[in-house]
Amino acid sequence: MRWATLVVVAVALVGGCNDLRDFRGRWTGPRVGEAAVVRVGVPPSAIATLEINALDTHGLRGELSISGMLAAAPVESLAGAEADALAGMTFSGAPLRVYLAFVPMPDGGGEALAVIALFDDHRIEARILRGGSAPLYAIFALSET
Repeated sequence: MRWATLVVVAVALVGGCNDLRDFRGRWTGPRVGEAAVVRVGVPPSAIATLEINALDTHGLRGELSISGMLAAAPVESLAGAEADALAGMTFSGAPLRVYLAFVPMPDGGGEALAVIALFDDHRIEARILRGGSAPLYAIFALSET
C-alpha cells in the first residue's frame, strides 16, 4: 500500500512540474552576474522581457526586448536544434528545457544567439551571446510578470 501511494505522489509531482504551457506569457528580469566575462556589451542595468506566445517540446515562439538595446524582436527556436541532440541540452541547475534561437540585434553587429532555459521552479534564464567585432554576453534571470 505504501509503495502505491509513493508512485501516485511521484507521478503527480513530475506531471505538475513538466507542463511547458505554464511558461506562456510575459517574463521580465535583470541582467545578473558580476564577473566581467558574463557582462559584455550589455549595460549593467539592462532588463530583459520575454513574451512567450507559443511553446512545446518542439519549439518556442515569442518576442524579446532588452532595455536600451532591443525592442520587441521576434524570437523563434531553431528547428534544426529541436530535431537534433541539442534538444536535450542541459547544464547546471537541470533546466526542464533549453531553446536556442537567433535574435536580430539593431546595433549593426549581427544576430545574437539566445539560449532560453526553463526551470521546474517556474523561472527562466535567458542568455544572449555573440562573438566577432561586437561581442555580447549577458545572463538575465526572468520571472513571470
